[in-house]
Amino acid sequence: MWHAGERAVQRRTGQQERAEHTGRSIGRTIPPVAARFLTERRTIVVGAADQAGRIWATQLAGPPGFVRADGDHAVLVAARPAPGDPLAEVLAGPAEVGTIALDAAGRRRMRLNGRSEPDGPDGLRITAEQVYANCPKYIQRRSPRELPAAEPTATAGDRLTLPRQLAVAAADTFFLATAGPDGRVDASHRGGFPGFVEVLGPNRLRWAEYAGNSMFMSLGNLELDPAAGLLLPDWDTGDALLLTGRAEVDWSDPSAPVVDYTVLRTVDLTHAVPLTWTAPEFSPALPHPISRPVR
Repeated sequence: MWHAGERAVQRRTGQQERAEHTGRSIGRTIPPVAARFLTERRTIVVGAADQAGRIWATQLAGPPGFVRADGDHAVLVAARPAPGDPLAEVLAGPAEVGTIALDAAGRRRMRLNGRSEPDGPDGLRITAEQVYANCPKYIQRRSPRELPAAEPTATAGDRLTLPRQLAVAAADTFFLATAGPDGRVDASHRGGFPGFVEVLGPNRLRWAEYAGNSMFMSLGNLELDPAAGLLLPDWDTGDALLLTGRAEVDWSDPSAPVVDYTVLRTVDLTHAVPLTWTAPEFSPALPHPISRPVR
């Protein structure tokens, strides 16, 4: 079930037994409750490698029903990345993807990893290889509000501008895409109080990893391959910041790993989704900012 990187991290943290237990929740089929959950979503995060092998995470959006199960083993997404999105070209063909569907209002999330293929001119069909739900930990509760549809635009760079550094420092949520040794991509969620992502410079970020489900899919992937993509949604505007780079995990304290992230490329997506969101109700599971380890 687990690859070598995941097992190494589970051993390092003393979580092998719990990982074996929680790992039983991972399946290859989409149960009815998950199918219903998907049809209610307005957005879905997709992680993949671009044609140069860089890992990115992006966000697709549509009306309820734009994501739906196609039988027990596949999902249809009636959307594709816009021109200029770093995953637009690769998702025009077959690709390994990791996805996460988040219900911020209900503090629920579901992950589905698998093989994506184009479905018509504007959609995707993803054959499921791993399907599982996650606990509500660290999800900030917020509700969506409609925006008029607008054409997305993309602006690329190789470092964080000062306004973007300030935006990252104020973020309470991001999504992380990583890849395993078999090319399988995983997309996961990170949440915290504003400031949980430290900005150390225009190309350097740092964050503490909080206790999770003990499967360590993201950190297990990073054990073997440091390539990682970050998606930081702007909940107030519908814009998004996409980053690709390299992540190094500091295991000085195995109970509280810290990730140092080097930004290699950036993409600003304006009008990434036709939604804004209400102010957050912070998760009660979040560690108090004062209790965060200082590194």
